[in-house]
Amino acid sequence: MNALDANLHKAVLSPTLLALMLAAVALVLLVVGLGIGSGGWSSVVLSASDPVSQLIVWDIRLPRTLGAWAAGALLALAGAVAQGLFRNPLADPYLLGSASGASLGVALALAFFGVSPMATVWIVRLGLTGAAFVGAVGAVLLTLLLARGVQHTLRLLLSGVVVGVVLGAMGSLVLLIAPEVMQAMQAFLLGSTAFVGWTSGWLMLVVWLVCMVLAWLLSPVLDGLALGEATARSLGLPLSQMRVALVALIALATATAVAQTGLIAFVGLAAPHLVRSIVKVTHGRLVLLSSLAGGALLMAADLLARLLVAPQELPVGVLTAVLGGSYLIWLMQRSGGASGSTMDGRS
Repeated sequence: MNALDANLHKAVLSPTLLALMLAAVALVLLVVGLGIGSGGWSSVVLSASDPVSQLIVWDIRLPRTLGAWAAGALLALAGAVAQGLFRNPLADPYLLGSASGASLGVALALAFFGVSPMATVWIVRLGLTGAAFVGAVGAVLLTLLLARGVQHTLRLLLSGVVVGVVLGAMGSLVLLIAPEVMQAMQAFLLGSTAFVGWTSGWLMLVVWLVCMVLAWLLSPVLDGLALGEATARSLGLPLSQMRVALVALIALATATAVAQTGLIAFVGLAAPHLVRSIVKVTHGRLVLLSSLAGGALLMAADLLARLLVAPQELPVGVLTAVLGGSYLIWLMQRSGGASGSTMDGRS
C-alpha cells in the first residue's frame, strides 16, 4: 500500500456519517428545487394562497425533484450491484443491453403510434414508459439467452455488449425509416426529469425500496465474489441462483429508472466510485450509500440543468455525462498506477 492509499484510509468517514451527510445534501437540494422555475421563490411564497402557484410547486417542482432522486438512487444501486457481480469497476447499469432495448422500445412505440414524450395525457405516458420498460427487460432476457444463463460472467458481459450494439442499430434503423420521430426521441435519448409526476415518482421510490431490500439480502454473495469465485463456492453460496437474482435486480432497477427519465449516463458508474473513494465498506452498505450518492448527484444535475440556461433547460443526461465523465477521468488520473486504487477494484 503506497502513501496515497494510506492517506485515503486515514481520511475515510464512517458509513453512518456519510449516509447522514448525503441525506442532508438531498434534503437541501429538495428545498432548493422547490424555488427553481419561471416564477422563482415567489411561487413558493404564494403557494399557500394562490392555486396556480400551489400547482406549480407541489404538483410539478416537488415530484420532479423527488423523482430525480429516485431515478438516481435506482441507477446507482444497479451500478453498485453490477460492479460487484461482474467484479469490474467499469460496469454500469446499462451493461446488459437495457439502454438499447429501452431506446428500441420507445422508437417502435413512437413510429407505430405517433405519440410524443412531450404529451401529458397519462395513457400516452404509460404507453411510452411501458414500451421502454418492456424493451429494457426484453434486452436483458435476450442477453441471458445469448449467454446461456449466468454461469459464465465473461460470456454474460460480452453478450450484453453484443445485444446493446445490435438493438442500438435496430433503434437507429427505426429512426431512419420514420425520421419524423427523431425529435420526439431526443428527450428520451438525452434524459430528462421534466415528465416525472407523482405517479412516476412513487413508482420509482417503491421499486427502489424493493430493490434495496433485495440487494441487502444478496450482498453476502457480492462480498463472496469479491474474494474470488472459488472462494465464494467454498463458502457454500448458491452462485447460479444468486446470479439470476442479481441480474433480475439490475434489470428491474435500471428499467424502472430508464422508463421514467430516459437514458441518463454515468450516475450508476460514478456514484459507487465516489462512495468507495470515501469509505471502505462491504457491499450491503456500499449499495445503500451508492444509492444515496446517486440520488443526490442526479438531483444536483437536474437543478443545474434548470438553472444554467434559464428559462430554457438543458437535458439532464448531457450534464451527468459531462460531470460524471470528468469526475472519472480525474479519478483515473489521480489513482493511475497506484495499487489498491478504486479504479482497479482492489483494496
